[in-house]
Amino acid sequence: MEHVNNTLKNDANQDEMRDKRWAIVSIASIPLIMTLGNSMLIPILPVMEKKLDISKVQSSLIITVYSIVAIFLIPIAGYLSDRFGRKVVIIPSLILAGIGGVISAWAAWKMGSPYSVILFGRILQGAGAAGAAPIVLPLVGDMFRRDKDVSATLGVIETSNTFGKVLSPILGSFLAGFIWFLPFVSIPIFCLISVIAIFFLVKKPRNDKKGPDFKTFIKNTKEVFQQHSRWLFAVFVIGAILMFVLFAVLFYLSSVLEDTYNFHGVKKGFILAIPLACLCLASFIAGKKIKDNMVLMKWITFIGLVLAGASVLAVSISDQFIYLTVVFLICGIGIGAGLPCLDALITQSIEKNVRGTITSFYSSMRYIGVAAGPPVMAYFMKNNLMIMFIILAVCCLIAAVMAFVSIKPNKENEQEKNPAHSPI
Repeated sequence: MEHVNNTLKNDANQDEMRDKRWAIVSIASIPLIMTLGNSMLIPILPVMEKKLDISKVQSSLIITVYSIVAIFLIPIAGYLSDRFGRKVVIIPSLILAGIGGVISAWAAWKMGSPYSVILFGRILQGAGAAGAAPIVLPLVGDMFRRDKDVSATLGVIETSNTFGKVLSPILGSFLAGFIWFLPFVSIPIFCLISVIAIFFLVKKPRNDKKGPDFKTFIKNTKEVFQQHSRWLFAVFVIGAILMFVLFAVLFYLSSVLEDTYNFHGVKKGFILAIPLACLCLASFIAGKKIKDNMVLMKWITFIGLVLAGASVLAVSISDQFIYLTVVFLICGIGIGAGLPCLDALITQSIEKNVRGTITSFYSSMRYIGVAAGPPVMAYFMKNNLMIMFIILAVCCLIAAVMAFVSIKPNKENEQEKNPAHSPI
């Protein structure tokens, strides 16, 4: 009889994944579109520098202001999602991101000196992104009963995110080949598609209740940080470092492919997509493999950081095109393997009533890395590039040590499979 009950339970869990497949696709569209809205501009930054008559540092700000705004607004969006619901925050945020794209596109099309207005549009996009992509993580945690379903879906989400990075250089270069500001025009169109999909295909969880008031929320959040501060801090810092390395490398590659190797347009986009495709594949495989195994999450993260650090340090050995491509391909694998593990560590370990807030702090840290990468790389490209790659390698080493020392899965709690108690 017990065997029959277990069989029925497993079938029900499999049906849950199957029934929610379109909801998963809809949710996965959010990080894909938010990534396109930012990373799609990286390969056309050299074009913007010429069209707008701006410096490399100024062009890097087109990426950076988006992320800086998101850093400060993400925790607020996280609290609002815990309090009022995920969809209530996500849909208006997508609309705001689309409006930001419209403003940037209009300025580029109609104004003689559009740089400042483009930045304003990018600020609105960043505000919209703050309430969209980061809320996906707690939403996935709310949707499923089994931790391994959560891990598998987070793998899909992170793969969607990284696929956006793969598609971004190709699509951005392709669209800019017609009109240089066309990537801005595409952003509101993508946001509209995602709004429609989320509205109709993502259902409110049955056990969804209004979150705690602000006073109770602050108390609960303090308790979480007091109880889990050591490993949470480590995961936050590791997430920031991975994105810092990734966006610094992407900015460097975009500039070098055009300035040194004379690759332009879609051809440059396809070359940029090679390491990003490996990052995407690594995220997908890691998400499938980790399930609810916290020990595996720790070691995949550690190995990924070591790979990323060794590869960026190896850049100093040679500047040959094929060699650089292979080195950054390995870097992409290391970063891609670590990201879904960090997502799962947080989502599976935090109670639902503060999950949105805690994951939002993690997302804010990732956006700090996104914001810092391009301008820091732009500065060192003008001064001493070798120092920059040493800094990137040291950052990866620090992150690897933190993963090894601070992330300590508790086997007893892991066996209980109770998401209300941290397994770390």
